[in-house]
Amino acid sequence: MHLRSPHDREIVRLALPALGALAAEPLYVLADTAIVGHLGRPQIAALGLAGTVLAGAFTIFNFLTYGTTAVVARASGAGREDEAARIAAQALWASVGIGLALLVACEIVAEPLLQGLGGHGRSGDFALTYFRIAAVGLPAALVALAGQGYLRGVSNLRRPLEIVVAANLLNLVLEIVFVYVFHWGIAGSAAGTAIAQAAMGAAFVVELLRPHAPSRRPSLQAMRPLFRIGRQIFVRTAALYASFLVAASVLARMGDAQLGAHQIAYQLFILLALILDAVAIAGQVIVGRMLGGGEADGAYAAAVRMIGWSVVIGLVFALVLAPLSEVLPRAFTDDPRVLHQAALLWPFLAVMQPLGGAVFALDGILIGAGDTRFLMWSMVAASGLFVLLAALALAYGWGVIGVWVALDVLIAARLALLGPRFVSRRWAVVGWT
Repeated sequence: MHLRSPHDREIVRLALPALGALAAEPLYVLADTAIVGHLGRPQIAALGLAGTVLAGAFTIFNFLTYGTTAVVARASGAGREDEAARIAAQALWASVGIGLALLVACEIVAEPLLQGLGGHGRSGDFALTYFRIAAVGLPAALVALAGQGYLRGVSNLRRPLEIVVAANLLNLVLEIVFVYVFHWGIAGSAAGTAIAQAAMGAAFVVELLRPHAPSRRPSLQAMRPLFRIGRQIFVRTAALYASFLVAASVLARMGDAQLGAHQIAYQLFILLALILDAVAIAGQVIVGRMLGGGEADGAYAAAVRMIGWSVVIGLVFALVLAPLSEVLPRAFTDDPRVLHQAALLWPFLAVMQPLGGAVFALDGILIGAGDTRFLMWSMVAASGLFVLLAALALAYGWGVIGVWVALDVLIAARLALLGPRFVSRRWAVVGWT
């Protein structure tokens, strides 16, 4: 890998604000946790249950961001600003429609869903209260996803960062006032979150309607590219989410120590993935714009550079993590059995980093190119392989090592499928259509 490349400056310009916006979400959850945690054990347990369900609902609709970015970047690169503006308006309609349907569904199934997930007693009541109130902010949150996708597509990553940071600060202030001044308890935390999301959504509505579009009326024909890419990204994301859900389920059947160690490693994986995902977002923008402008060779060269940077960053993560197997887990627990299990899986967490770096970059490149059909099926295939290996780990008593070997195989299988696809350049289709 050469020390310098003409693409480095733009990769950094796009990746840094993207990283800031991505990091804001964990900080958002952390603020909620810190405030609710001081209310008592039932309240923090309730937040853990209701917050996980809401976060899952939010995550699987991230195609509103990625799909919008891919289509808008290609239109922008092709000089079709009118189409980019039209897509912005259609993304707004789509996110509002999906958000309202999701809100209605959440309110209808809230009680049986939370009970089915183990919500009972005081914590179950608190979880239901938080869930019903916080769910009101879901439509605005989905609008924010679409807004971020549009702004990324036109290479404006500073504005999403500004809006997300402002929403986080508003959330913090509102929660402190509602919980500690008005004494609304966990309901105050949920209300603060919903109001902050509403304000964030309103700010992104302004951005989505800012460009002049030939028509802003909802049109299924105009939404078709968004839904095509969105459907495929939805399946890809759901398959990945299901894989980690299966991992947690299998480890729960092995014991609390194994599950606790997995939770520590998984949260570290998610944290480190933020940085790798920032490079992937730069890949979506640059590749989509260049292909829209007819620069297939330039898109390939930029993509190679982004893969190189992601692998290097992953290697750095691996080298830093490797010697910390006896140190870092102690920041999360002092239970000797959990620490022992964490030490067992630790080498596989470290090995995953450079592999994940390459896969994250390839994800962003193929999303930017609109090659999401291949991305979807490759993810489904890799997830199927993982589920098989995880089931064998449970059946034959391979323990936490077996599950994390399976997770490494999941990432390696994705790399084995995406790598040849990238080298073939079949994804490098140029032009707007």
